[in-house]
Amino acid sequence: MKLCPNCETTFESADWTCPACAHVPPRVNCLPLLAPALAEGGAGFPPEAFEKLAALEAQNFWFRARNQLIVWALKRHFPALQRYLEIGCGTGYVLAGVAQAYPAASLVGSEIFSAGLPYAAARVNAAELLQMDARHIPYVDEFEAIGAFDVLEHIEEDEAVLASMFQALKPGGGIAITVPQHPWLWSSADDHACHVRRYKVDELRQKVQRAGFKLAYETSFVSLLLPAMLASRLGKQRKKADEADLSELRLPSWLNAVFETIMNLERLLIRAGLRFGLGGSRLLVATKIPI
Repeated sequence: MKLCPNCETTFESADWTCPACAHVPPRVNCLPLLAPALAEGGAGFPPEAFEKLAALEAQNFWFRARNQLIVWALKRHFPALQRYLEIGCGTGYVLAGVAQAYPAASLVGSEIFSAGLPYAAARVNAAELLQMDARHIPYVDEFEAIGAFDVLEHIEEDEAVLASMFQALKPGGGIAITVPQHPWLWSSADDHACHVRRYKVDELRQKVQRAGFKLAYETSFVSLLLPAMLASRLGKQRKKADEADLSELRLPSWLNAVFETIMNLERLLIRAGLRFGLGGSRLLVATKIPI
């Protein structure tokens, strides 16, 4: 069920024209802008980075390995997924992986910056795409699963996002989230990425539970590479944020291959039942308890 961003009336419709107040969201490139004041920037991420990310993601070990871990988690916890929302879908790299894993599912991708959506549209042309503020998801009891992958760390009001995700889920549905972990790993790379936090080990779990969710699964990842990550971050402490840019994603091909092999091994260990306590990132799955 949709929620009008103007008057908050709930309604069922194929489009976003509100039957109560007749509000019609503006559109850019045929995509609805549900939070138009934020569509061009000013909230947690530089819009100009989308072009750079779109060129790097498919070759970079971290994005490739994270995608496989995300898809595994979704298939494990939501095997019959039919209706899915991803918030902060960016260039659509994760959304494309989900589309491949669930070819019959109805997928919705959202992004606060309209600049990212054309890249997502090119990657996942069957998905419904829209611009929105994740703190005010305009749906009620609509989705079986909602994903937020390295999104919450950009948003000061992360608990407002979790509450909004809870509202948008069907009872019994759930969330899958990844976030960067360990404040002691903070470096200029986090500054450049416009992070407002790196999560403590138990911080995300506590916030998710306060929002009403029941924890289903969590583990750290980028754990076997943590020493290399720490060494890299310590080096970046001596650089300015604008010098760091996306340098962590630009690696020699041989090193990229080595790191991907290590992360693939880590994923096999996770699938076998091992849960890591420490790691550069955290994966969490939780469910909306039916009332």
